Amino acid sequence: MQLYLNATSPYARVARVCLYEKQLIERTELCWCDPWATDSELLQITPLSRIPTLVTDDGEVLTESLLIALYLDAQGEGDSLLPHKTYAETLALAGLGHGLTDAAFNVVIGRKHNGHEVDTTVLGSRRLKAIERTLATLDAHPSVLAGNAERTLGAITVAVALCYISFRLPAFDWPNRFPTLQAWHAKVVECESFAMTAFE
Repeated sequence: MQLYLNATSPYARVARVCLYEKQLIERTELCWCDPWATDSELLQITPLSRIPTLVTDDGEVLTESLLIALYLDAQGEGDSLLPHKTYAETLALAGLGHGLTDAAFNVVIGRKHNGHEVDTTVLGSRRLKAIERTLATLDAHPSVLAGNAERTLGAITVAVALCYISFRLPAFDWPNRFPTLQAWHAKVVECESFAMTAFE
């Protein structure tokens, strides 16, 4: 398999964490690339030019981090990232994490291209409020309150989103503002799969 990625994409990090969790990292070639480049190898593989992109051993091209994670879960070893007994709960948590990533990523991209004044637009304000609401929701989430640090797809997606906010939007200061969430996050990321995929 080949995984096209870069070192700062939260979406690519989700896929990469899953590679480690499912013991597939040794079977996968990591292809570092710039998805913004107009002449990149990635663009020749997918018209979307998005990361992560996974090329399977059979030549299928998969995009979107959660879809890639589902594929890796079926191909790899060890415990499922989507436990049958908590399937819907895991998907719901993954949805919160993915949505939080989307909001944070779009704030970062918006500021990069239009400056901080983008935050005062209707769309910019909506994204910032979505981040705040989701952080508060996660701080009171049953899995977080219970201290359940099992690395399901839901926990992985949320943990990566929180890492990304610390990396790119530190002004949110979520670890100090949401100590319950911070304690849960610390347990989830205390493993090789997160240590080996840290943002650079």
